[in-house]
Amino acid sequence: MVCRVGVIYGEEALLYSFPPPHPFRSDRVERFYRDVLGKFIEEYREKLVLVKPEFPLEDELLLYHDRDYVEYVKKKSESGYGYLDYGDTPAFKGCYEASLYVVGSTLKLIKKILSKEIIHGFNPVGGLHHARRDGAAGFCIFNDIGVAISYLLGVVKFKQILYVDIDAHHGDGVFYDFYYDKNVIIVDIHQDGRTLYPGTGFRHETGGGEAVGTKLNIPLPPGAGDGEFIEAWDEALSFIDKFSPDFIILQAGADGLKEDPLTGLRYSEKVHEIVTSSLHKLSEEECEGRLLVLGGGGYNRDNIVKAWFKVLYNLLNLSR
Repeated sequence: MVCRVGVIYGEEALLYSFPPPHPFRSDRVERFYRDVLGKFIEEYREKLVLVKPEFPLEDELLLYHDRDYVEYVKKKSESGYGYLDYGDTPAFKGCYEASLYVVGSTLKLIKKILSKEIIHGFNPVGGLHHARRDGAAGFCIFNDIGVAISYLLGVVKFKQILYVDIDAHHGDGVFYDFYYDKNVIIVDIHQDGRTLYPGTGFRHETGGGEAVGTKLNIPLPPGAGDGEFIEAWDEALSFIDKFSPDFIILQAGADGLKEDPLTGLRYSEKVHEIVTSSLHKLSEEECEGRLLVLGGGGYNRDNIVKAWFKVLYNLLNLSR
């Protein structure tokens, strides 16, 4: 049986795009479609499944987000004026619908993985890890990861979810909203919060209450490269080895690669190859291959192509 990999593909995925000169614009995904997906479609036509974006159900969105906040985004989307937070995340006409497509696409891949239509999934516009239950932050309007984890725990009734985040920015929305949840195992490797937005993600934060010991932050100094990351990843694997996840989610932000305009790390795309292959192996051993990858950040367009090429190549080639 061919192991199929689903990738979100469609014009709807390009709608989540802030007005220029904002760094988070649709050309990021367009480059991925043209320079990565375009090269794989013919070669892997038996394995690669193009999945059309769609909205989530309202009840699914509300598994994580507060209703008052959802209504606030609707109103700001209609006016297209001002900011949804303190200045990083501008409203634009249709931002509500664009954000729904991000959440719905991530959930659609999860459902296809659970039904075994696909084994792994990749949503290049997903991974909006800064949004909180009641607010936008850091270019993120709705938190598709938060909705996904809430769906897997609350609806599917999985016992343990592993979330790994290698974006240069700490995934504060996910980390703190599940800080007291012992069923959510989090590994977050990022640039030190004392030197980069959002200023969070410290070593001593390991979870609260019954969840102590289920969270691992590994902050790296500006200038850290592949060597420092590999040391961190070895530590992460030792930590992960204590758990048996039912589902694995990777936020594969590309903004840790050198020459990203917003960050100070100096990885190569080798980092994405190492992490994807490691988590692919773990998913095969622990949870029947259930692995979802989300694009996350990355603002040097060439780096996005390099990093996400490694992600998709490994998902396709390591699968049976």
